[in-house]
Amino acid sequence: MQKHILLVEDDDAIREMVENYLSMEGFTVTTAINGEDALQNCLNQSFDLVILDIMLPKLNGLEVLKIIREQEALPIIIMSAKVSDVDKALGLGLGADDYIAKPFSMLEFSARVKAAIRRATKYSGRADSKQEVLEIGNLKIDIVNFSIDRNGQEVKLTSKEFAILKLFVTNRQRVFTKEQIYQLIWQDTYYGDENIINVHIRRLREKIEDNPSNPQYIKTLWGIGYKFEG
Repeated sequence: MQKHILLVEDDDAIREMVENYLSMEGFTVTTAINGEDALQNCLNQSFDLVILDIMLPKLNGLEVLKIIREQEALPIIIMSAKVSDVDKALGLGLGADDYIAKPFSMLEFSARVKAAIRRATKYSGRADSKQEVLEIGNLKIDIVNFSIDRNGQEVKLTSKEFAILKLFVTNRQRVFTKEQIYQLIWQDTYYGDENIINVHIRRLREKIEDNPSNPQYIKTLWGIGYKFEG
């Protein structure tokens, strides 16, 4: 079954180039040229991935990202010429799963798209873990159905956040370096960009910890990495 991608880009040349390439790669692509059209598409159709530019007319990409993330857990890749750490932190902090800077090679872009869909499919499908529902403290984590609740309330995680949490809870007490986390979750070479890891860990703590500044579950080992206790 073909994967369905929503491509949100107001630059005609870039949109057509990406749409044509992804179509040749076997994806079904729906396009939108502004933020309002993007949200309307999300209301009316189901997608496996959203590729989202930041600088959009009518409603900017970060606002679109925030609204989509409140409703859906599907993977979202930000595509933008704004590459500062502040923009990365803001985008990823709102729930983006990946970030690719313009200009980019189509080979790299295609690889990022396939990796994002593969991760989302992997962690929403059958799990390898023999124990499919884990109850840890006030958390109930359903590995198979890609869901988690805290104190009986549903917690919405992005696909990347869930992947990190699954890595931790199925390897409790094991210490993971930032490099290991990046390589296992992003499945890419780690070049020392700690910002991506830091943002995802912070967002995950905000969602599962009673006191994110004094976490009960995700512990920091300064100068080493992280481990999950519970």
